[in-house]
Amino acid sequence: MDRFLYIAMSGAKETLRAQTVNNHNLANASTVGFRAELSSFQSRAVAGSGYGSRVYATHSTTGWDQTQGALTATGRDLDVGINGAGWIAVQAPDGREAYTRAGDLRVDPSGMLLNGAGHPVLGDAGSLTVPPHASISIGADGTISIVPLGEGPETTAVVGRIKLVNPPPEALVRGPDGLFRMADGSDAPADANVRLVSGVLETSNVNIADAMVNMIELARHFELQVKAMRTAEENAATAAQLLRAT
Repeated sequence: MDRFLYIAMSGAKETLRAQTVNNHNLANASTVGFRAELSSFQSRAVAGSGYGSRVYATHSTTGWDQTQGALTATGRDLDVGINGAGWIAVQAPDGREAYTRAGDLRVDPSGMLLNGAGHPVLGDAGSLTVPPHASISIGADGTISIVPLGEGPETTAVVGRIKLVNPPPEALVRGPDGLFRMADGSDAPADANVRLVSGVLETSNVNIADAMVNMIELARHFELQVKAMRTAEENAATAAQLLRAT
């Protein structure tokens, strides 16, 4: 295969992969607590005989943007945002402990505390349940307090505390479900320094303007690679015609 054609084909394929990551970020620009995925291109020499004057590009993800999203007031008692570093522990669909920044919590009919995606929120001793209540509040340390149904404010009781963790970013990996887990499969210890703000939600940290510019730029790169493939095809056809003429 002509190296020129191979380089152009590889460039188009890797550009499409980069566009997939960028479009995924754009699609989650309004997702609560979403962390933008980072990616980059790297150059690789074309292996084989001949001069090493041509290189092709490879695309890979390099982690996620650790910048905190904006905290937007909602006034809802069960909405919480993490002020600074930290994560909320939830139970993933596979049963393992996982971590998220999404604090759009709710109580299901059975009393289980869930986040907006339906994952059970974990406390110090497993998933949290909330008894029937007249009102509910969540403290800065994750403590859940309720006024029992039919009782007055003087009967406020603590029913549990949300597990808040703060492992090093390099110790976490993002799963295909959008949740983060410890890379070594362990459970992160609770961290009392992680603080919640009640009545707010953290927005996605995706910069929409940058993502749109990046999308246009990647589309132009793809068009350039396709044009290069056409040029390689034309060159091959011209060379074959010259060989037939001789």
